[in-house]
Amino acid sequence: MTNSAALQRIADDFLGAYASGDPIAPPRKTIADLDLAGAYQIQQLQEKAFIKQGRKVVGRKIGLTSLAMQQQLGVDSPDFGFFTKDVVFSGGADIEVEQFISPKVEPELAFILGSDLAADATFDDVCSAVVSTHLAIEIIDSRVMDWDIKLVDTVADNASCGAIILDRTPIEVKIDDLPNVSAAMSIDGEVVGAGTGADVMGHPLIPLQWLAGVLGEQGVPLKAGDIILTGSFCGAAPVIAGQLVEIDYGPYGTLSASFS
Repeated sequence: MTNSAALQRIADDFLGAYASGDPIAPPRKTIADLDLAGAYQIQQLQEKAFIKQGRKVVGRKIGLTSLAMQQQLGVDSPDFGFFTKDVVFSGGADIEVEQFISPKVEPELAFILGSDLAADATFDDVCSAVVSTHLAIEIIDSRVMDWDIKLVDTVADNASCGAIILDRTPIEVKIDDLPNVSAAMSIDGEVVGAGTGADVMGHPLIPLQWLAGVLGEQGVPLKAGDIILTGSFCGAAPVIAGQLVEIDYGPYGTLSASFS
């Protein structure tokens, strides 16, 4: 099997896992020399397949931007994935867990771009490009068996993206205050994680500058209208049917979703 054929085979296996709900072996164990470039190629093959199916890519998620998440998954650098319009839910939604394999939830902030961002975007460029800030929850999921992942595995698996819960109403927050935004995540009334914007690489917009550079190198610009999630404030918590997840962002409000 040629290398390109091997990458396609794993992409097809992931696409099959979405449909069947059956996880696959870690890609690093299928391709012993799988590197980060190859892992992103596997992800991109899936993105192309989704687009071919008529699904619309509406944003990107940046993962592993907090020390808590890097320690939880045993990695040491950020990654990114994509998400489509059909997996973006509004706050207060009731979400069926059967569409996932092993879902977990994370408190985040989402940013909508009002202008394009080039690969050489400065931090000031990023701040100017953001047109609105929103409370968000990412549902992460792994199509890799037992969450047995290293960096190349989660990258190949679309950065373990499952779905997005987005508060459609923007919050009013100054750029300089973003590191001070706090989030306490509760499941059925029990706090299971907490953090602040400073836990996301020191400032929630720093990962967005990183993403612009990484994507730009691949010839994939960030465009006006894109929704970008820049990473979790704390470690992820598993969720099962019958549970209520609520994130308290202090003065900026709350965001919740129920799972059935």
